[in-house]
Amino acid sequence: MRRKIVAANWKMNLTFPQAKELALRLNTWVKIHKPVAEVFIAPTHLYLEQLNKDLRNSSITVISQNVSAMPDGAYTGDVSAQQLLSVGTKISIVGHSERRAYHHEVNKYIGKKITHLYENGMSPILCVGEKLEDRQAGKHFDVVKEQVSVALERQSNENLRDNLIIAYEPVWAIGTGRNAAPDQAQEMHAFIRKIIGDHHGLQVAHNTTILYGGSVNAGNASDMFDQFDIDGALVGGASLNFDDFTTIISARK
Repeated sequence: MRRKIVAANWKMNLTFPQAKELALRLNTWVKIHKPVAEVFIAPTHLYLEQLNKDLRNSSITVISQNVSAMPDGAYTGDVSAQQLLSVGTKISIVGHSERRAYHHEVNKYIGKKITHLYENGMSPILCVGEKLEDRQAGKHFDVVKEQVSVALERQSNENLRDNLIIAYEPVWAIGTGRNAAPDQAQEMHAFIRKIIGDHHGLQVAHNTTILYGGSVNAGNASDMFDQFDIDGALVGGASLNFDDFTTIISARK
């Protein structure tokens, strides 16, 4: 059964008082409105432990923006799956385009992160998406196919069947104010589901939740959610605004 999820990626934004205030406002709103979609928030690692405590009786899930591929050791600045688990976090984003661009993370390394998560009983949100030059050259399907297939090639179907979320984020639409048209997004989501089915079976493909990300906002969310293969959204900038983010959550019916 595909889950309906609206996830907030706060990136490197918000002081702790600001993050706590926004999280608690969202918690109150969720309790009152009981949205159809599950609500995730991804604050900086510094805030995970306290926000997990603050939201321990909440239906909001606190997730990580990133995880190391390594279990422990001399990896300054990295955070392991066990460390995330120890503060109550069980889901992590991996492969975000900003990690790929600024930290030179490649598909096989992202696959190692996913293995590390599964080995510790955690789940990934795998981010994939093409650059503008890839789409203009007609290579967007090839790029996304490689990102998905290589990252998941060593994963068991058992893990993937129950614990996989993918976020399709066309790089040219992240933080730019541009976004894929609903039919473009649907086309790629359906393509991703087919890749998963071809490599891991129809049951895994049917169960995989695929989110859209890339300048998702209060104005375009409803049109995106009308598409058959779009199960929710990974929201960046708009998730920092309470009114915008709750409007997006409400649009996922």
